Amino acid sequence: MGFSSVNLALILFVLLLITGVLWVLDRFYARPRRAEDAPSPAWVEWGAAFFPVVLIVFVLRSFIVEPFQIPTGSMVPTLLEGDFILVNKYTYGIRLPVIDKKIFDIGAPKRGEIMVFRYPKDPSQNYIKRVVGAPGDRIEYKYAEKQLVINGEPVSLAEAGLYTYVHEESVEREQQTVKVQQVDILPKYVEQISGVEHDIIINKNASPDLRGRVAPFPYGENCAYEASRFVCTVPPGHYFAMGDNRDNSLDSRFWGFVPDANIVGRAFFIFYHFGALGRIGGVH
Repeated sequence: MGFSSVNLALILFVLLLITGVLWVLDRFYARPRRAEDAPSPAWVEWGAAFFPVVLIVFVLRSFIVEPFQIPTGSMVPTLLEGDFILVNKYTYGIRLPVIDKKIFDIGAPKRGEIMVFRYPKDPSQNYIKRVVGAPGDRIEYKYAEKQLVINGEPVSLAEAGLYTYVHEESVEREQQTVKVQQVDILPKYVEQISGVEHDIIINKNASPDLRGRVAPFPYGENCAYEASRFVCTVPPGHYFAMGDNRDNSLDSRFWGFVPDANIVGRAFFIFYHFGALGRIGGVH
């Protein structure tokens, strides 16, 4: 699941510099030299007035919390397409904005948490998945049973009824690719990873064998893809992430591990969904 990403942090940083320079010039140079009743030039007044606003937004977004919108269904049923979520930026460490370099370590992602990160194959895209493997973990996924196994222990799954999954599919019609609405009734399960309970959906008819659909990735030698399962050992400083929509998620099974340097933060709250305000609340 990719978030189309304009480098808003860089834009805010440039605006902060511009408005900050205007504020300093007005406060310490231009204002003392103007007559008391002389108005400030419009460009100075506007620039200086916006500086504290830009500063607050920059600090909040860079170090505390950042909003995102969910664009696809790879985290259904936990997160739906169109959800607006908040991401905690400091829970996994303080990082310098723009260059995304960690300068202060606070904590590490834990299994079961929902994490936003920059897609390893295209860091301009932000992805959101659930952490299922931490450094040193042995992750196994059995295709036929759709069973996740962590360090030799099968992850607990409990049947939780059916889930109506409405989504769009690309189909070929009259030599054109068009989007059509698809409705699937899929089994829902309650999965428990390291004490974190959450819903997942599974498509029993989806092709189970991942061989031939996996792109080369760093530390690929840590993984073995077989006819009935794959097994990966998570390298130091990396994480293994999967979507809750298990058979419709482009995740670590296909492109590998998430480096710590790519982490953005932990998703913790849905604050808006157009037409479905009942979705507002915490996520787990």
